[in-house]
Amino acid sequence: MGLMLDHLFFPSIRKKKIFPLVIVGNPRSGTTFLHRFLINQGLGTGAQLWQMVYPSLTLQKLIKPLLPLLEIISPARHHSTAAHKTSLTSIETDDVSLLFKYFDGFFLYGFFLAFAEEDLFDWFDPKKRNTSKRDFDWFDKFWTRLAISANQDRVIPKLFSLSTNIPAFQNRFPKAKILYMVRDPLNVLPSGLSLVTGVLDKRFGFWSLDEKIRQRFLNRLYNALVELLKRFHKDWQSGAIDQSKVFIVKYDRIMTDFEDLMNDILKFTEETPTEEMMTEINNTAESQRQYTSAHQYNLEKFGLTEDQIRSDCSFIYDTFLNS
Repeated sequence: MGLMLDHLFFPSIRKKKIFPLVIVGNPRSGTTFLHRFLINQGLGTGAQLWQMVYPSLTLQKLIKPLLPLLEIISPARHHSTAAHKTSLTSIETDDVSLLFKYFDGFFLYGFFLAFAEEDLFDWFDPKKRNTSKRDFDWFDKFWTRLAISANQDRVIPKLFSLSTNIPAFQNRFPKAKILYMVRDPLNVLPSGLSLVTGVLDKRFGFWSLDEKIRQRFLNRLYNALVELLKRFHKDWQSGAIDQSKVFIVKYDRIMTDFEDLMNDILKFTEETPTEEMMTEINNTAESQRQYTSAHQYNLEKFGLTEDQIRSDCSFIYDTFLNS
C-alpha cells in the first residue's frame, strides 16, 4: 500500500531517470569500504538498511522518527562489529532488499538454506531458476525511490550476487557502470566465511553444532563464493560483459594506492572532484597505508588449505592478480 501511495505523493517516480554505479564483488573484497566512501563523498546515494525494510517513501516519512526504537530489535545487532559494522541507518548491500522483498536470493541460501540436507543452490542459480526480470524490475523501483529521496540522479548500489548475471544486468540497465572488486582469494574467501559464521554463531551458536552439519554448510558456502568468482570470470573472458562499462578495482590499490585509484574511478564515472573531496581522498589514502588488519583466519577451522584455494581460484590469479 505504501508503494502504491508513493505514486500519489511522489509523482516524479514516473519520470525519474537513474544512473546506477554498481559495486560488485565477493563479500570482504573491499566492497563495503568503497561503497560507503563514494556515497559519503556525494557521488551518489545508497540504501540504508531501514530503507530496504521500508522501501516506500510514504512509509519512510512515518517510520524515520521511530528508528532509535527499531534499532533495539534490528537483526543488524547480530553482526560481529569487528568484521562489519552495521545498523539500521548504515549503508548496506542491496542483496538484502531482495531478501526483505521476496524472501529469496543469495542471502537466503548463504545464511539459512545451505544448512538443508539437500543442496538447494540450484534454487538461486540464474542458469537454473532465472528471476532476473523480477529482481531487476524491483531494483529499478527501489533505486528510483532512493534517488528521489536523496534528490540525486546517480544511485550507488552494492550487489555481490550480480557476479553471476552481469550481462543480463547490462541489458536491463544499459547506462549503468560497474566497479568490480578483486582481492586475493586466500584473504577474501576465509574472511567471507568468517563474516557469515560470525553472525550465525552470535545468534544461533554455529560452532556448537554437530561437526558434520557445520562442515556441510561451510563446504556449500565456500563453493557458492567460488562460483561467484567463476561466473564473473567466464563472462569477462568470453566477451559477454561490456568491458567499457566495467572498471576492475584491485583491493591492494585501496590499501596502498588510493589516490591514483580514486583518480581512475572519477575518470571512469566522469566526475570532477571538489577540493574538499580531494582533501578527503588524500587523508583516507594516508590512513589506508597505515592500516593493519587485526583479522587472522585459520583455514583448517573452515576445512580448507592454501593449496586448495589457490587451485580452485587459479583463474582469478591468472587473469587479475598475476599481471
